[in-house]
Formats: sequence, structure tokens, C-alpha cells
Amino acid sequence: MRRGVRTRTGARDARGLATGGAKGLMTGGALLVAAGLVLTGCGSADGSAQTDAASKKPDLKVSGAYMPVPPTADMAAGYFTVTNSGGADELTSVTSDIAADVTLHTTDGGAMKEQKSFDVPAGGRLDFARGGNHVMFDKLTHRPKLGEKVSVELHFAESGTITVEVPVKAATYNPSSHH
Repeated sequence: MRRGVRTRTGARDARGLATGGAKGLMTGGALLVAAGLVLTGCGSADGSAQTDAASKKPDLKVSGAYMPVPPTADMAAGYFTVTNSGGADELTSVTSDIAADVTLHTTDGGAMKEQKSFDVPAGGRLDFARGGNHVMFDKLTHRPKLGEKVSVELHFAESGTITVEVPVKAATYNPSSHH
């Protein structure tokens, strides 16, 4: 006794199931192509393909910058947030007249590690905060005092240089408690 359903061509596979023959393969292939075209056509309301934020120019804003009063005369740290409402960018370096050496760092599991650069994601943000990413100012030209503003240049691969005036805050300053 044979199992399966007979098709117009009457073809069956080794298990006795209907295969649909060449006509079935052509119909199935056409359905796959049509489905692919429909999915490719999906996009925004204006009919264009979905906007790829990564192809847009970066649109960066720096906020919340501060430098705690340094505990020593030769080294300080800096914190800020970069918000990006455009395409991706990369923070490649930081410079300042206040220090001979300025480096980017991350903290992972309590261990500080120097970074060559940081990605600034499209439509995202890059945070520099205590216990995480931060900027180290080494070999200070002078010890910044409470209330002073330190000029810092952030260098980005796509956006160029953004100069930020970074206020020097109390060593215990916590931005989450100062809204």
C-alpha cells in the first residue's frame, strides 16, 4: 500500500510521498524569489529602504564634563558623556595644555587598562564615569583648583576636534546627586 498524495505529475519520492515534479520546483522557486522581493521592499513609510544610521554623519554632543580636584600635583582624571544622534564615530585621542600626556582608559574588574580609542555608536552614547571609562591627565603643568576650567580637546575620526571646557569639581563630586 502506497502512502502520500498523488500530484498532477504523479511523482513520488523514495518514501512514497508526492514531490510535485519539475512544475512544483518551479512554483516553489518562484515563491521564494517573490518572498525575497517583498522583504527587500520593506522600508520606511516613504517607501525608501530602511535608513541605516551608520551611513549618516555623526552628530556629537558632549555633556556632564568634570574633573575632580586631583589628589596629587602630577595626575588627574576626567569624565564626560558623548551623545551621538547621527552615524558612528570613534574617539581617537584627547589632548590638553594642562598635561604633557593624556590617555584614554577603561576599568574592568577594578583594573585600569589603557585604550587606543573608543567607539561612539550610531544613535548611542559613550560614557566616561568613575569606575569605568575615563581620561587620565599625566605630568600636569599645574594642579587644577576647585572652580577652575580646563580646556580639553576630544579628537574624533569623523567629526574632527571638539573643545570642551571642563570644570574642576570637588574630589567627592558625584554627578548623579547634582541634577
